[in-house]
Amino acid sequence: MLHSPAELTPTLETLAHNRTRTVHWLATATAMAAVIAAAGLVQPASGSPAAPADTPGTNGPRATAPDAAAVTYPLDCKGAPQAVTTTAQGDLDGDGRPETVAAVRCAAGSGTPPHALYVLAQDRTEGSRPRVVATLLDAARRQTATDLTVRDGIVTARLLGYSSPEVPRYDPDVKQLAKWRWSGGKFRQELTDSTAARV
Repeated sequence: MLHSPAELTPTLETLAHNRTRTVHWLATATAMAAVIAAAGLVQPASGSPAAPADTPGTNGPRATAPDAAAVTYPLDCKGAPQAVTTTAQGDLDGDGRPETVAAVRCAAGSGTPPHALYVLAQDRTEGSRPRVVATLLDAARRQTATDLTVRDGIVTARLLGYSSPEVPRYDPDVKQLAKWRWSGGKFRQELTDSTAARV
């Protein structure tokens, strides 16, 4: 059927209007897709840090230091619980995996029980548990360890002790700066800065 130009005018306007809405919708969708893609590439400055890179000398991601709370220590507390008072972590033997040094004492109700210092390691196999691989300080030496650190493969601690049985246990009068270094397949200790407050 033929129509006059006057009858065609509304139809053409309607088509033009529909085309404009379709083009506008496509432009809006394209712009939104670009914004979403750009947002995925931008990391917020306050976000979580990226996962650590692989450590040379290991198979897989960087290993975490052994958990000192997951170990039963060879420390006889006569039925009292064991207490880990401080820890320090670092690679002590140069294999690219961190060890943990734990200062442990008996959780006595009073007094100042002596410390023992233990080195903990963990196998690379999945599900392995940390274990004690060395004793740096035996509790039988009756010393307290403070300022425990691991830096550049060296364990450092300040040891507080007693010059005689008569010295009160709450007032140690001997102070030593002790360092342990892995060398020749074992830990070797150096004692420096030894001072005694009493004669």
